[in-house]
Amino acid sequence: MMHEILHPAGWAPAIGYANGVLAEGRTIHLGGQIGWNAAQEFESDDLADQVRQTLDNIVAVLAEAGAGPQHLVSLTWFMTDLDEYSARLKDIGRAYREVIGRHYPAMAALEVRRLVERRAKVEIQALAVLPDVEKG
Repeated sequence: MMHEILHPAGWAPAIGYANGVLAEGRTIHLGGQIGWNAAQEFESDDLADQVRQTLDNIVAVLAEAGAGPQHLVSLTWFMTDLDEYSARLKDIGRAYREVIGRHYPAMAALEVRRLVERRAKVEIQALAVLPDVEKG
């Protein structure tokens, strides 16, 4: 296993996230990604669409380091409306699985008043760990 998921004995299952991740290797720190395309243009104001684009952007940045979604160890989600997030959870979960797969790193979600880009509904900051080549 590339990373070890940390889950204390007796705790209820973590569904859609990990409580902690133990990883060793080179770290990749991603600045907050938002739901605009490579030309820095929003194609949608729909939250689920913006989440999908944000995750696509994360995967694109990871690829620059030779990494993929499986190397993610932590995601911090900043959203302008947690009620909208809760109402769209099925669509957001579908987008997540289609882009990231069934890999669930440690996660936190926060509601913020607004993001730097006014049309952005979500911003995700990510941390990934690429294993040392010698260690696999």
